[in-house]
Amino acid sequence: MVGSVWVTLGLSLTCTSALSLLSPAWFQTPTFSFGVLSYCSWPWGDHWNQSCGVFRSLDDIPDLSWKVSAGLLLGGWLLVAVHAILLLSWVLAPKELWPRRSSGKMQGVQAAAAITTVMGLLAFPLGLASPFAKEACGASSVYRSGQCQLGWGYVTAILNAVLVSILPVIRWPRTTKVQGRTVHFSSDTEKIILMPEVSK
Repeated sequence: MVGSVWVTLGLSLTCTSALSLLSPAWFQTPTFSFGVLSYCSWPWGDHWNQSCGVFRSLDDIPDLSWKVSAGLLLGGWLLVAVHAILLLSWVLAPKELWPRRSSGKMQGVQAAAAITTVMGLLAFPLGLASPFAKEACGASSVYRSGQCQLGWGYVTAILNAVLVSILPVIRWPRTTKVQGRTVHFSSDTEKIILMPEVSK
C-alpha cells in the first residue's frame, strides 16, 4: 500500500514536471508568453488564436543562462522520471528479486533531482536580460520581468521543486522483526537497541 502511494506520487510529479517544462507560460504579457522550451503569441484579447513555436535545439535558445537552465531542468526531470521508474519496478517486482529494498539510493536520486531542478529554476530568470526577453517584456533585466507577469508554468515548476525537495525527507516506513513481533520505524531518530542481559 505504501509503495503504491510513493509510485503514484513519483509518476504524478514526473507528469506535472514535464507539463511545466513544456509550457510556454513561464512569463507572459497580454499578447506573448514564453517558457524554457517554447513560446506563444496571439492577437490582443484573443487567446484562442495562438501561434506557438519551440526552441528545437540549444542553439535556438536565446541566452546562455537560459540554455544552462534548460539543461538543468531537463536533467532534474530525467532524475524524477528515473526515480518514478525505480519506484514502480521495486513495487511490481517480486521480493525475491530484490530482497533488500533500501530507500537510501531512491532518496539520493530524488535529492539530486531536487537540487538540479532548483538550480535550473534559479538560473532561468537570468535570461530575462537577453534581447529575446527584453523584446517580449520591455525593460526586463536579471530577476526583473519588466512588463511580463509570472505565468502558471513557472509557478507549477516551483511547486514541483518544493514537493521533490520535501519527499526525500519523508522516509519509507521500515519494518524489522524483533523476537517474532514486527516493529515499525518511521525515521532515523527512532531506534530500538536490544542488549543481552548481563548476569553479575
